[in-house]
Amino acid sequence: MNASKDDFPAFRFTGEALPPEALLCIRETLAEDLGSGPGSGDHSTLATVPEGATGRARLLIKQPGILAGTSLAQAVFHLVDPDLTLDIRLTDGMRVSPGDEPFHVAGSSRSILTAERLVLNFMQRMSGIATLTRAYTDRVQHTNCKILDTRKTTPGLRWMEKWAVRIGGGQNHRMGLYDRIMIKDNHVDFSGSISKALDAVASYQLSRGLNLPVEIETRSLDEVRQVLAWGQVQRIMLDNYALNSLREAVQLIGDRTETEASGGVNLQTVSAIAETGVDFVSVGALTHSAAALDISLKAL
Repeated sequence: MNASKDDFPAFRFTGEALPPEALLCIRETLAEDLGSGPGSGDHSTLATVPEGATGRARLLIKQPGILAGTSLAQAVFHLVDPDLTLDIRLTDGMRVSPGDEPFHVAGSSRSILTAERLVLNFMQRMSGIATLTRAYTDRVQHTNCKILDTRKTTPGLRWMEKWAVRIGGGQNHRMGLYDRIMIKDNHVDFSGSISKALDAVASYQLSRGLNLPVEIETRSLDEVRQVLAWGQVQRIMLDNYALNSLREAVQLIGDRTETEASGGVNLQTVSAIAETGVDFVSVGALTHSAAALDISLKAL
């Protein structure tokens, strides 16, 4: 673990550099495993594997799904030991089946074992999210609707989980509270009304020289009409609408703003929701309910 930020490689997936949060996250999660200070280390490996021993291992897929996290795995192995070498055979976004071997890793046996669990934790989580996201995107591919994630993510790991959504074919909503103004039902209720909330947002942006996109959640067709009368929003969220009401709202809005459906979305309902003509469907389950893909690392 002697690599510094300067010699940390800029691994890429489909043109994306590894997020800057990755290095800090990898360091912290390795420290979580290895401890710090006197007495720290991978004692199981240090006790059983001779110093200087070398070996090879293969990443083994044990469940069908969408592969995600190989770029992150490269970074983990590099940070643990820059001398480890990887033979990448399958790349992120590919469908994988039991028996597939996305990569082989070779070098210090101790280093491979030290990195093993963190690599698997990242890849199992990311591949599970990518697999679930692909299932949703497959169900709406006959429409123009796009699948979005939400902020319902694991604290500290949002960058990783949203990266996995992109690998699975979905799109990211906002990354945090800082890159979009999203007026939810509680904002409206605390403000007093839709018009008061929207007026306050306009004043806030003007006073701070901001030009953030504005989205507002609505709970009824009457609220949609109120938003349209005010104008100047980029997207209207239609939360927990019945299908008939959703179709009516989409027709009412037309091309004046983007539309996003949310609430009550699952793999059985998403196709019908997309067929109403909404531009986006947001699915919190992509990140809060995805099951990890079964993957292991086996010595060769």
